Amino acid sequence: MHSFAPEIILITILSLVILSDALANRLKVPSVFILLIGSYLIYTYFRAAVPIDLAANFSTIILFCIPLIFMGDALHLHFSDIKKHAWSIFYLAVVAVALSITVGASLSYFNVYEGLSLGAYVALFAINMATDAVSVQSVLSRFKGINHDIKVLIEGESLGNDATAVIAFFFIGLPWMMSGHIDAGHAAMDAIRVFAVSTVVGLALGFGFYMLMKLFSNKRGELFAFIVEAYVAYVLAEEMHVSGILTLIVAIVATKAWIDSDLDQSTVKKTKSFMRSLRLGGIESTTYERLEYIYEMAKEFGYIAAVMIFFVLAEMVDFHLLWEYKTEILIMFVATTLIRAVSMAKFMYFGNVKALTSIKPVGVEGWFILTFSGMKGALSIILVHMIPDSFSHKEMFEAVTIGVVVLSIFVYGTTLWTYFTFFKKEEEKSIFKK
Repeated sequence: MHSFAPEIILITILSLVILSDALANRLKVPSVFILLIGSYLIYTYFRAAVPIDLAANFSTIILFCIPLIFMGDALHLHFSDIKKHAWSIFYLAVVAVALSITVGASLSYFNVYEGLSLGAYVALFAINMATDAVSVQSVLSRFKGINHDIKVLIEGESLGNDATAVIAFFFIGLPWMMSGHIDAGHAAMDAIRVFAVSTVVGLALGFGFYMLMKLFSNKRGELFAFIVEAYVAYVLAEEMHVSGILTLIVAIVATKAWIDSDLDQSTVKKTKSFMRSLRLGGIESTTYERLEYIYEMAKEFGYIAAVMIFFVLAEMVDFHLLWEYKTEILIMFVATTLIRAVSMAKFMYFGNVKALTSIKPVGVEGWFILTFSGMKGALSIILVHMIPDSFSHKEMFEAVTIGVVVLSIFVYGTTLWTYFTFFKKEEEKSIFKK
């Protein structure tokens, strides 16, 4: 007799997406709330609707979901926005994350988590400082009055933040945690190597797929080209033992940047240059209309992939275990929230420093939105699953991470929902101070 498990789980996922969107629109709440609750209820009380053991096949699910989740977010970044806010995004995605992990690891001095080494603190905070693009977009997309600039910062941070957290976890925290010691110089050079190789490979793939897209001119082919690019970048980088996520992000952003350059040139007087001739600038790779289709479809693919991760989260949720580690969960949640608030406060006033005038201050409202847009999600779950079973504190790591993910989505999301629903009434305005 045939097994219809794949068909059944696809029906379950798509039905949950449809239902959550309908209820979210009716109740005027972020759909991620309903997705998270729905995933848990279905997995707990209607197991026949999830006939595949997702936890046992977690590695396969990761390879399938990661490219789709990050591709959609990367496609939304316009090259002109990246140039305009490059230093701001760099601060949010790299400097702030590195400082946050360092500050978090310093809590080892106070023995907040008994029995953990300094390397374990680095790994734990790297896991729990990674934000989730899908959760953030699900919440913010329901609110009006958020300026385009702040959306760019949030999207840019969510991508770069994840890449930084992954490198910190895999090439510093995890080896340090498992071996008990680390050569600081070697670890730093390894992290730099990973960053450099991932960036170069991503740029090369980005240019290659950009040129490939000039060979055809239909929206379905272009969408599939982006999907193939995301998977190729991720798998190739992982096989090269560098960062698959960073390579994927760089590749998609690079392809999109060259496409943006072509489209921008098509709206003004075309200029001849060697680089424009090299990339066949006279041949369009796509159009604005086809890009809109690609954006929407990529967002939906990422949404479905995130739901699959939520089902894995539902399988991992054990309320007895979460209650047992409630103190550790609350400590991590409060610590990561305060660290993020301080990091964003620095960003709020950076523009007053003459040497850093390119990083614009965002004001109190911008600080508030940036602080509470740091929701955790799929990547944190993925990273904690990567810890070997031989690690004696893995159960605590999983409980803390699951607790922080759930709390961040509901507490941060509810805070933003309350602010935009009851307090922010004015129309969209520039988030930056003049």
